[in-house]
Amino acid sequence: MNPVLVVQHLGFSYPDGKEALRDITFSVNEGECLGVIGPNGAGKSTLLLHLNGLLPDRVQARPSVTLRGTAVTPETAHEIHRRVGFLFQDPDDQLFCATVAEDVAFGPAQCGVEGKQLEERVEAALKLVGLEGFGQRLPHHLSGGEKRRVCLAGVLACQPDILVLDEPTSNLDPRGKRELKKLLSDLPSTRIIATHDLELVVEICTRVLVLDEGRIVAEGTPADILGNEDLMLAHGLEKPHILRHKHPH
Repeated sequence: MNPVLVVQHLGFSYPDGKEALRDITFSVNEGECLGVIGPNGAGKSTLLLHLNGLLPDRVQARPSVTLRGTAVTPETAHEIHRRVGFLFQDPDDQLFCATVAEDVAFGPAQCGVEGKQLEERVEAALKLVGLEGFGQRLPHHLSGGEKRRVCLAGVLACQPDILVLDEPTSNLDPRGKRELKKLLSDLPSTRIIATHDLELVVEICTRVLVLDEGRIVAEGTPADILGNEDLMLAHGLEKPHILRHKHPH
């Protein structure tokens, strides 16, 4: 299979000298849902920021991240921002317009979509996330789960090649988590999800990477990786409840 995204030997240090990523190499295939897990400070969010050009390579001779053959660099960052849809951990970082429809329309409008086509994109994206009729609502009056879905609609309206989500279920109540998990599971898009919600990984991811101290320390299916209690404990994680009581059939 031809991968959608390829990361090769990615390393990154912050200005204070902290080495956040060390020789990260992996690829993601079309339609795959990849989970990225690890303890706090493992480098998960830093990795995600490289995938859509928010922290592009500046000094390496050979770009470390490519999307369908396009290198992610400062020069391609504007194009990459459209093609790699990024859902931030805090929806309030992504919602800033007066109405839901304006927020969802903002991204595609910046890409040159306008008029009837823009209206159709907004309506389709809101329908996809289960928020039909919410266009004129005020974002700050929505629940946490509704805000998260509006942010996702704004990303989907840009029709990206890949979705990158940072802790998508954080701070949601049980119903909000169930609704968002169902939505993410049903999306046909290629997805990369960094999360502490290990049950989310078991339920919807097809593969998982474990990061610790900026390195990939394990890779495999969620059942194999998250079911390995010794591995999980060694890297500050725990075997999720859903695997402790999973019926053998």
